[in-house]
Amino acid sequence: MNVVILDTGCANLSSVKYAIERLGYKPIISLEPEVVLECDKLFLPGVGSASAAMKKLKERNLIELIKACTQPVLGICLGMQLLAEYSSEGHVHTLGIIDEKVDKIPDVGLPLPHMGWNQVYPKAGHHLFRDIADGAYFYFVHGYAMPLCSATIAETNYGENFTAAVQKDNFYGVQFHPERSGSAGAQLLKNFLEM
Repeated sequence: MNVVILDTGCANLSSVKYAIERLGYKPIISLEPEVVLECDKLFLPGVGSASAAMKKLKERNLIELIKACTQPVLGICLGMQLLAEYSSEGHVHTLGIIDEKVDKIPDVGLPLPHMGWNQVYPKAGHHLFRDIADGAYFYFVHGYAMPLCSATIAETNYGENFTAAVQKDNFYGVQFHPERSGSAGAQLLKNFLEM
């Protein structure tokens, strides 16, 4: 299987690559249009701010390339947020695949950003969460979140409920870092790769 990690220029590319390699795959990191469009599975990792990430995607001519993908695509952390229409972080229009806005996590007296292990509650029977317990712990690091919406396939609570995972057509996204989430994260990556 041809697995590609989109070279978004972010810092966690190697940890995502290593997590996929541990599952027996040989992913490549690329931003070449023909490589990206012909792959079987595409990963869209991201860390940092939405405005900086969109600037990098634009500089690398990746925005239309991502939207043109028909194979399964998995956005990770900021990569999931970029699937939305808009982020209030930097007041930037994002990829617009999911008709939703990403906002700052409200201050309800909990430490911000949301950092550490938290429970994830998927929609019953969703294939991305196959063989993962309801309420399994995943690792989060983020200060902005997508509210619950029609594309939500899993949620988490941190003062209030927010979207932990989304799906719209062939586009999937997870707010947490599966590559840093132990056996539950490995199972989620495996489920995505076996779709």
